[in-house]
Amino acid sequence: MLMRTDPFRELDRLTQQVLGTSSRPAVMPMDAWRDGDTFHVEFDLPGIDTDSISLDVERNVLTIRAERPMAEPTGEQLASERPRGVFSRQLILGDNLDLEQISAGYSEGVLRLEIPVAERAKPRKIEIKTDRQEAKAISS
Repeated sequence: MLMRTDPFRELDRLTQQVLGTSSRPAVMPMDAWRDGDTFHVEFDLPGIDTDSISLDVERNVLTIRAERPMAEPTGEQLASERPRGVFSRQLILGDNLDLEQISAGYSEGVLRLEIPVAERAKPRKIEIKTDRQEAKAISS
């Protein structure tokens, strides 16, 4: 039996998974850094309505979802290159972060998150007692 194959089919499939398609975009660029006891994360989401953004935390997974709806052209459409549809991204957060204190803001097309380090994960000094300190406390 002779089978006809398309050598570029798998390449197209991989490209769609990585870059997305017009109906299922995959692009949500992110920057993340730590400044002291706070982690900062920024996502580029230009043209997204704030009401379409949702942030959910379940266990240690932060899920970000946003939607840019399809635009209805009012005249003759010449180009349509901006990705539309639902964007989604998940971040796995470490146990050393305070998930109850995450704050978020959105301005100028950038979603900004601040995630503080949990108190239990911050370095602390442990006092070392000597025999003399214990004897002094007993005699007082």
